[in-house]
Amino acid sequence: MAKAAARTKNPARTSVWLQGKAARGGARKGDQPSGLDRERVTEASVRLLDAEGLAKFSMRRLAAELNVTAMSVYWYVDTKDDLLELALDAVCGEMRLPQWETPEGPETPEGPQGPEGKASAAAATGEAWRDHLRALAHEYRSLLIRHPWISPLVGRYLNIGPNWLAFAVAIQQTVRRTGLPAHTQNGAISAVFQFVYGFGTIEGHYMARCAEAGMTQEEYYRESVGTVEDELSAPGVPDSAKELLAARDGTTVEEMWERDFTIALDLMIAGIEALLTRPAPPG
Repeated sequence: MAKAAARTKNPARTSVWLQGKAARGGARKGDQPSGLDRERVTEASVRLLDAEGLAKFSMRRLAAELNVTAMSVYWYVDTKDDLLELALDAVCGEMRLPQWETPEGPETPEGPQGPEGKASAAAATGEAWRDHLRALAHEYRSLLIRHPWISPLVGRYLNIGPNWLAFAVAIQQTVRRTGLPAHTQNGAISAVFQFVYGFGTIEGHYMARCAEAGMTQEEYYRESVGTVEDELSAPGVPDSAKELLAARDGTTVEEMWERDFTIALDLMIAGIEALLTRPAPPG
């Protein structure tokens, strides 16, 4: 059994998806614990992470959930990090990835397309990249909201499992079809999907705070705004902050999230369009 500390020796080369670790489906020696397999262990991990969060997750807690000893879990993974990587890739498979039509048929990245099946194919035209980019952004945002524990893990691991690679390929295929020069495509991907990551992380954690407080999003918002408005009455606080609060204009918290996300994403797409029409530098 590999020691967890070994992961820190060379983080760039350490992953459950490397060194043949992910392919191990059963026990290494002898008989595996009755009724368990790696898929069931991963599914239980996702359920536990969704219910209790990343901070409370442990191999002992997982073993109790599965009604086995903690050592039984190690028949399937070497470390807790390996298991978190597996859980991270498993939930990524929930995203429905758009397809591009080619003369040979739909072009899709390798890997699962999620439990609800593949998204409907779209014609590969100059306009389709906008719809595909919006679809990918909405899928990623929804994933971050459903599973708020994934946001810190995305930056911790290499994200080279089959589902994350399929997601990355779908993004690359879409941005390539914008017509942007190759040297600007990574910047476009970063602008859009780092924004989505930040937005979805904040929204997901807000919803988690509401749940922890036993309050609806509306109740939590009203109580928070009441406190903020008291502070805004102090001298020196810009009037613009009050105007932003007033701009809610009777919408629900859910409607505010959706409106703000749509506007921000439209601005990102407008930025890509602006790059497409910008004259090339003299050279």
